[in-house]
Amino acid sequence: MKYLRFVRPNAIEHLGAREGFFCAAYDLRSRPGLDQYTSDRLEDHLGWFREHLAIPGKFNRSKSKGSLDRNAAGLSWFKHDATEVIARAYDLIHLLRDNGYPIEIIRTERVGYIVYEDAHQAVAEPFSDTPV
Repeated sequence: MKYLRFVRPNAIEHLGAREGFFCAAYDLRSRPGLDQYTSDRLEDHLGWFREHLAIPGKFNRSKSKGSLDRNAAGLSWFKHDATEVIARAYDLIHLLRDNGYPIEIIRTERVGYIVYEDAHQAVAEPFSDTPV
């Protein structure tokens, strides 16, 4: 199975991976002086994702709910056949790019150790050769 991840250049320090595009969206949302039109479009996109995409219940392989191994956190990936979710992601990416946020697409079949999965997405602790 193929997976896609939409990232911006900012690094997640403890992982050595880049932040996902939702981080850029929330950064844009908090930008001082954001015009109402852009704000409304952004909220429409984020609202759609809140309604249609589950928040993963797990981000690492730890069995303990009380501890999060900061060196082994998972990254979120879309499944290549989640066409509606990916189409909506591209709509949000266009808005982000229009507002100065460079977003790159990573594609791979080797996401790592999968710790959460549903019909649209997977969260995986990356292998050493997983593009991040």
